[in-house]
Amino acid sequence: MADWDARFLEMAVLVSKWSKDPSTKVGSVIAKGKFVVSLGFNGHPAGVTDSAERLEIREVKYRTIIHAEINAILSAGKPLQGCTLYVWPFMPCSQCASIIIQSGIRRVVTVPSDSERWAESFRCTEELFREAGVELVMRTADPQS
Repeated sequence: MADWDARFLEMAVLVSKWSKDPSTKVGSVIAKGKFVVSLGFNGHPAGVTDSAERLEIREVKYRTIIHAEINAILSAGKPLQGCTLYVWPFMPCSQCASIIIQSGIRRVVTVPSDSERWAESFRCTEELFREAGVELVMRTADPQS
């Protein structure tokens, strides 16, 4: 699966560029085997304006934006048992981790991050995934390697 992991992680990089978030662009791909099931990037709900205030004021953004992983899960519109989730540029936060587990996704491929802001959440994600039996695969920062 390693070659496909690199391909789908590279696709998550591409999808992340679709985000209008000026500070953090996140992309995700859900795949089953060699097939794409769904894509998602961080952004506001459909029909909600991407105003400067909502995108540039962190407190407002955190209350209104949907994370890439959740967008991909919601966009799938079908059961995700046994799927793999690819996330760029860092692992899912702990809230997304809970939803990922509940959705039936059993494998997450991402890259390491040294973000101090999200460090506690990432530790919680690792613990949740371990406990629920979700495989967490950390790739190098370059999805083409």
